[in-house]
Amino acid sequence: MKDIVAAKKKAHPLVKKLAYASTDGAGNLLFCIISSYILYFYTDVYGLTVGTAGILLLIARIVDSFDAPFWGSVIDHTKSKYGQSRPWFLWLAIPFAIATVLAFSTPNLSGTAKVVYAGITYVVAGTIYSGIATPITSILPNLSNDPDERIHLNSFRMVGGNVGNFAAVTFALPLVALFGGGDDRKGFSLMVAFFGVIAVGLLFFAFFNLEEINTKKAVSVPFKNSLKAVKGNWPWVLLVLANLAFWMALTVRTSALLYYFEYNLVSKNLVPLINGVSLIQVGGMMAIPFISKKLKKTGTMIIGLGLAVVGQFLLFLSGTSMTFLVISWAIACIGSGIACSMPFAMLSDAVDFGEWKSGIRSSGFLSAMGSSFCIKVGAGLGSYFLSVIMAKTDYVANQVQTSQALAGIQFVFLWLPAILFALAAVPMLRYYRYEKQEGFIRAELLTRREQSEQ
Repeated sequence: MKDIVAAKKKAHPLVKKLAYASTDGAGNLLFCIISSYILYFYTDVYGLTVGTAGILLLIARIVDSFDAPFWGSVIDHTKSKYGQSRPWFLWLAIPFAIATVLAFSTPNLSGTAKVVYAGITYVVAGTIYSGIATPITSILPNLSNDPDERIHLNSFRMVGGNVGNFAAVTFALPLVALFGGGDDRKGFSLMVAFFGVIAVGLLFFAFFNLEEINTKKAVSVPFKNSLKAVKGNWPWVLLVLANLAFWMALTVRTSALLYYFEYNLVSKNLVPLINGVSLIQVGGMMAIPFISKKLKKTGTMIIGLGLAVVGQFLLFLSGTSMTFLVISWAIACIGSGIACSMPFAMLSDAVDFGEWKSGIRSSGFLSAMGSSFCIKVGAGLGSYFLSVIMAKTDYVANQVQTSQALAGIQFVFLWLPAILFALAAVPMLRYYRYEKQEGFIRAELLTRREQSEQ
């Protein structure tokens, strides 16, 4: 019990908070390149039609979404001197970088072989990403028992992830031009390799500087028992629904951005600047611990989604005014940044709820399904809806677009994300009733752990 209380009260030193931040920084450095540029890469660089690329992304995302429960179960069964989640940062760092480079490589293939190569490399990269993303989330409830410290740690994580996203989406295209010298195929491969080296270094840094608690007496959780941690776990169900809708919205918006600026605004060169502006959401993320003290976690999540919707509407009103557009984009990014951060912290509470309800602590499974599964399926559905609408409105890569195609691009960039962000807020309206029980649940879990040590 003394160890538990000490862990609850102990604040993490800065180096450990930076180490946790580096996990998501590394993950986003590569995954955000995939989520932001893979559709554009397939259609305008690799040479697939938008319809083929969209179906490929949907099928691949659905297939590799099943790796979420796999990775969750693997982590729940992991026993090592390094902990349950932490060793995976070391084991998967290099494979993750290699797989992402292969996904953005363009071997001399044609026809079916070309599509098959794209599908396989995309699934492999996504599967290994799940192996990175799942322990990033599942390690949080084992880093601290203090709910406030968890929020602080998660804020550092999200800031790290946002910095990774900022570096990826801001410098990706300039590096493609620099490394490729006019050859985008070569440029994309070398750009991803460059970021891959950085991602590996960040994951190694995280491995050597993090430490887990709550795992010394952890037992392997059979898959069927992991499912029992889901039964009656309504806060977890609500978080999954909200997070799924959120990632659909975010994927649509980030994937459509490049098309919107290239074809609707005829300002492709401004994409790095616009993506750079997204770094402003760090301010919102760092403010989360203060906002949540006033509005609780539920209110903070809803405020974030509301700002994202408002920002999308203002983007429409901005028209071609770059100043107004940048301001509107900043508001949308602050909102989506806050909304993106909250489920990862709240999943730790859902893990506690599942343990309290069923007696089973399934950090890996619940975290995997609540994070990696939602990201994968949300990204797959988002990319698919985007590609279907663009195909139905007659988008043709590397051509002057018709008015119908331009209207389709405008819809998927402005209005579809707003609709999905609003839908994500609906499950959160019922979440507050469960948040009010968290203090009681944590106290009872501490009592149970004290009794088990006697």
